[in-house]
Amino acid sequence: MEVFSISPASSKPLWFLAMITLLLSLVLAALFYTGYSSLNSRVELKSDRLQLVGDFWGRTIPLESLKVSEAQILDLNRRSEYSLKRRTLGTGLPGYSSGWFRLHNGDKALVYLTRNERIVYLPTSLGYALLLSVEKPEQFINALQR
Repeated sequence: MEVFSISPASSKPLWFLAMITLLLSLVLAALFYTGYSSLNSRVELKSDRLQLVGDFWGRTIPLESLKVSEAQILDLNRRSEYSLKRRTLGTGLPGYSSGWFRLHNGDKALVYLTRNERIVYLPTSLGYALLLSVEKPEQFINALQR
């Protein structure tokens, strides 16, 4: 019996597999970070700003841009005009929504939601509203008003 080796391939298949592995690793890391953030997101109220901490959509918002007098506590199951209609750039998982969404009333909103009841709706002068699932919504709004 005679055996003939196949000519070795160039390094292109290895580079291709390395790129795919890197891409999959980045996606997996982003998913783990999102899962971690869904359990550890928070709102920090500082003397001059409100800071949303968590996943990719966190940001700092100056307090003077918040329309605190228009803040409401909503039940999104009953107030359909404020419920989420379409995700434009964000995370949508069962029990966790964050990022940019359009509401049924057409408004743009930055949301951090883990439930649909007792949601803080907080409009801003920046062209969007905040929808937040804070643990103590009344205390949060009172702190904003001080």
